[in-house]
Amino acid sequence: MKVIIIGGGACGASAAARVRRLDEKAEIIVLEKTGEISIANCGLPYYTSGVIAEREEMFVSSVQKFKSWFNIDVRLNSEVVKINPDEKSVELKSGEKLTYDKLVLAQGAKPIVPDFPGMPEEKVFTVRTLLDADRIKAYIKDNKVKKAVVIGGGFIGIEMAENFIEMGLETTLIEAQSQILAPVDYEAAAFVQNKMRDRGVELILSDAVKEFRGNRIILNSSREVEFDIVIMAIGVRPELGLAKSAGLEVNCGIIVNEYMETSCADIYAGGDGVEIKDFVTGENTLIPLAGPANRQGRIIADNICGGKYTGGKYKWGKSTYKNSLGSSVLKVFDLTAASVGNNEKQLKAKGISYWKTIIFGRDHAGYYPNSCQIMFKLLFSPEGVILGAQAVGKNGVEKRIDVISSVMRNNGSIQELLDSELCYAPPYSSAKDPVNILGMNADNILRGFVKPAFFEDMENVYLIDVRPKEVFEAKTIHGALNIPISEIRKRLDEIPKDKKVVLFCNTGHTSYIASRILEQNGFNNIYSLMGGIVLYQEIKKDLSASSKNAVLF
Repeated sequence: MKVIIIGGGACGASAAARVRRLDEKAEIIVLEKTGEISIANCGLPYYTSGVIAEREEMFVSSVQKFKSWFNIDVRLNSEVVKINPDEKSVELKSGEKLTYDKLVLAQGAKPIVPDFPGMPEEKVFTVRTLLDADRIKAYIKDNKVKKAVVIGGGFIGIEMAENFIEMGLETTLIEAQSQILAPVDYEAAAFVQNKMRDRGVELILSDAVKEFRGNRIILNSSREVEFDIVIMAIGVRPELGLAKSAGLEVNCGIIVNEYMETSCADIYAGGDGVEIKDFVTGENTLIPLAGPANRQGRIIADNICGGKYTGGKYKWGKSTYKNSLGSSVLKVFDLTAASVGNNEKQLKAKGISYWKTIIFGRDHAGYYPNSCQIMFKLLFSPEGVILGAQAVGKNGVEKRIDVISSVMRNNGSIQELLDSELCYAPPYSSAKDPVNILGMNADNILRGFVKPAFFEDMENVYLIDVRPKEVFEAKTIHGALNIPISEIRKRLDEIPKDKKVVLFCNTGHTSYIASRILEQNGFNNIYSLMGGIVLYQEIKKDLSASSKNAVLF
């Protein structure tokens, strides 16, 4: 069997190695149009700044290792220009033609670079390959760069902005949307935006590039931004040229089934270039992440070799890709932001009914030194199905999102968050882990034990601060009445029954307890502010820092 794999990134390299592990006799050729194979793309921003010091650390594998370990023929700088499905062959730019029994398309995606008027190409860079990073490092060194501009507030854009700050560069990030970090909702993004500003990044939101003039970027608002170097990080676009010309079914990406098979026999595809199913909605989507790409490569190899493998104690059937949750995590200075599933914007766009809650939990027991708060947001259906989760904090953030991701993957509900039996010792967690508390909070909402209120619900309501008087006097929300929880049963006559009453405390726990007291004393219009004054102040801080205050709820 002869297997040709086009592309030597995460999916292609994974498929090649797995085919060899399953079939020692297969002839395997990897055709990579660049001069790199199996590099750690996700580490490029950190290599650019020198956080990852050695270039050799960026290679996950090498041509030599593929040959000596796996007997795989890796050909760099070998661009495929045509696929002939009928005769099962590919044609290279060099003029060479190769036949195959099985073909794998793993070309990935390429950065989107709009043709802005006046754009000086020698000063504008993308971050996709190790060569890109080498060029950025050399340009900064050779041109004494002081001012960096990043266009795009996604993962790469945020990471490049952080690393430019670490290099001592004056850094501006421009994002056309009203917030950075699209996978999360505004509440989580506010923490990241405030952190970036605190660390010296100038954020320009709800504005976009119109044109370049010399060393200045002209925005749609007519604002001008000076630069010495520009990173274009507004997203990637799947490589579809070969697939289209070969007659494969494509949409936004290459269409594949659960076995990663394309519409053409014996041609498979995976990685950033394919459309896969969203786990929450079942709809086709693009999720250009390394984890899914690696898993897809393994699945492709399993199915290419199906019927040849005879080991094990059970019959080996086809491997399937079971949709994607889009789990992701991002470091932003000393913060970590992570998410899984759908966010509010996505659910609204798809017309999916949902509830939500926000809590703060601690990364480990509060009585153990250096405990830090983590903000969690959970989205769930009226039936208790988990639709998505987001978290921002310093430590233990991705650990909790990973737990929620695993619960979702196994079709667990809110009840499974309550029931999750997680490791506990004071340096690591609490007896009730934040995941458990998140489930309890959502369960209370579903059962009607608490009515949640959020930042967007704060207009035309009667506010009551249920914290102690001395805390209230130090800082509160403007217009709030102070009725400490310890006094609330004695001051019921001060609370209106004909108005929407929102109770709040630091993070939402005390106000929940106070709401239960009032509910059981005949008050039916009582709400608890999710996330409390801590989240409220974080949002206000972000809004005050934004010149347009453009926030979409």
